[in-house]
Amino acid sequence: MTFAQAYLGGIPAFATYFAGAVAYMIAFGTIYSLSTRHNEIRLIRQGNLAATVAFLGALGGFALPLAKSVAQSGNLIDFAVWATVALVVQLFAYVLACMLAKDVTRKMNEGQMATGLWLGGTALIFGMLNAASMTYNG
Repeated sequence: MTFAQAYLGGIPAFATYFAGAVAYMIAFGTIYSLSTRHNEIRLIRQGNLAATVAFLGALGGFALPLAKSVAQSGNLIDFAVWATVALVVQLFAYVLACMLAKDVTRKMNEGQMATGLWLGGTALIFGMLNAASMTYNG
């Protein structure tokens, strides 16, 4: 085995999983922003810090279990299944956070930072628990 084979042989797998993870991040960001009652992208473009914190929390809360699924998956189907589970858990976290808080849409549109932190923090907590719950028993 040559030096190149030994050290560069993993690049195709890296590129495949990395591209898959980026695609899932884009898909999640799109689905999540379409699922919220407020237009986070528009609010972020307007300089709404609460929307920025909430959206980054959701992205981070999704990226944690996504990274775990990349690291632990035996194949791309396994990765896709767990990435989809992570996406569903994040959407559930958003729904739950909105149920526990009042007037989330109005507060986000007004830029109320407490609401942005609530949504972003809830997403991160669910993401950490989701990632920790992904175990391999094979």
